[in-house]
Amino acid sequence: MKAPDPESQVRIDSYDPEWPARFEQEREALEKLLGNGLTGGIHHVGSTSVPGLAAKPVIDILVGVKDLDAARSYINPLAALDYMYAPYRPEEMVWFCKPNPVHRTHHLHLVPADSARFRAELAFRDHLRANPDIAEEYVALKRKLAREFKRDREAYTEAKADFIGTVLRRARSDADG
Repeated sequence: MKAPDPESQVRIDSYDPEWPARFEQEREALEKLLGNGLTGGIHHVGSTSVPGLAAKPVIDILVGVKDLDAARSYINPLAALDYMYAPYRPEEMVWFCKPNPVHRTHHLHLVPADSARFRAELAFRDHLRANPDIAEEYVALKRKLAREFKRDREAYTEAKADFIGTVLRRARSDADG
């Protein structure tokens, strides 16, 4: 029987001040490659984008594109930057991991800039950045779920959905308020 790959386990690390620099390095390479295909910019999202927040050590990058057809046209060119296309929620985005699904250093989400998904990613990040108490609640939940779903990334992600939905509703309420 093969031992579990430690890279495939859900692991939450303390905040690393190098995460923003790792994002910037990728942003520059993506800007050169994607050029005029960007309609909504390149954004650092996910937990590594929130200063001080513990996270899985994977840099999440959100790229706003015109539409999913435009996003799919980048599948082959992005391979030159070691991004591997992985069909995940294909009705919402074109998703990649780097360098591969087992050992992930980056997630790249190509999402239509006018979509609810694009707005939600930015709203969640911004709400956590502006509300350290909510960010701390999120860290506590993530650590609990990482223990519970140590070998099941998908279940870990799904188990965070209610919390994320609540935060997004608060963010919308604050914006409307």
